[in-house]
Amino acid sequence: MHTSIALLLELGIILAVLSALGALARRFALTPIPLYLLAGLLLGEGGLATVPAAAEFVEIGGSIGVVLLLLTLGLEFSVVELTASLRRHLPSALLDGLLNAAPGALVGWLLGLDPLGMLALAGATWVSSSGIVSRLLGDLDRLGNRETAAVLSVLVLEDFAMAVYLPPLAVLAAGGAGWRALVSALLAAAAVGSAFLVTRRWSRVIGRALSHPEPEQLLLRILGVTLVVAGLAELAGASAAVGAFLVGLCLSGPVADRARVVLSPLRDLFAAIYFLAIGFAIAPAALLPVWPVALGLALVTMATKILSGAYAASRDGVGRRGQLRAGVALIPRGEFSLVIVGLTATAVPRLEPLVAAYVLIVATVGPVIVRFT
Repeated sequence: MHTSIALLLELGIILAVLSALGALARRFALTPIPLYLLAGLLLGEGGLATVPAAAEFVEIGGSIGVVLLLLTLGLEFSVVELTASLRRHLPSALLDGLLNAAPGALVGWLLGLDPLGMLALAGATWVSSSGIVSRLLGDLDRLGNRETAAVLSVLVLEDFAMAVYLPPLAVLAAGGAGWRALVSALLAAAAVGSAFLVTRRWSRVIGRALSHPEPEQLLLRILGVTLVVAGLAELAGASAAVGAFLVGLCLSGPVADRARVVLSPLRDLFAAIYFLAIGFAIAPAALLPVWPVALGLALVTMATKILSGAYAASRDGVGRRGQLRAGVALIPRGEFSLVIVGLTATAVPRLEPLVAAYVLIVATVGPVIVRFT
């Protein structure tokens, strides 16, 4: 088997850089996420020091990273708890969608984009990054906070909404008819609903089947099943993140505790690669012309996220400081926004640099604001 020397060298350099940045962030009691994003911007295509041999690994590793982040987030909660919280937070999700999609649609209209472009930009400003937010909550030890259940509910409902939103968007971007887009949305909704019902009904059976006294076997079983479910979720037009989260929900009690232990090192490695991959996907040269519009849009949607997150936390009886923490925790956008712009890049080419600049701002500034609330 031939081993690429360039690949090994570049991966070694990337991991050393991430280690140094992580140590620097910890020294100042900050989350390393913004530094990882900026490192990706500098090392990606068009950056100051590109790593072409490692680019494919970073892309694949980023996909695995978001799956592991959502899997471990699902391990923190039970199906019963989440179901009750989701029912209570349907109004929160509706307000979240209205407040955060409207600025994107309005800016798209002001820029003269067609309806498809307006719809895509609305989605890009709407949905928070489950990967970034889940890592933030863990880094800052807030998984046990009272407002976290509200944050999680909004994230999950957003991810479910994306599972229904993305398939018809892809159909429309490819020039498909409206009825085809509607059919794809209905099929995706049915697939997500069925998966959630299976998780709720058979979670104990699944948990027992995956359990094993040996850590190696436990890791292989859980990771293997998670990747298969994530792949099937993507195939059904949903999100791999949703599939991974549902697998995490199936595990509870001692099995979940042991799973967190064996998965933590792997999650931390690929999570760092995931944040690096977001920066990789952004071309620095394309950002300058759209920077003023992206900055204005970011400021507006930071405020609207704080409002919608605070409302969600208030429904759980959380105090004002907890409401503020919930709102700012939802500020970062990431993987879904970039997926949306990737789907519509050919049909609406003007959208790609704007969304890239927007994601860079909210994904970098958001975690810093979260740290200081």
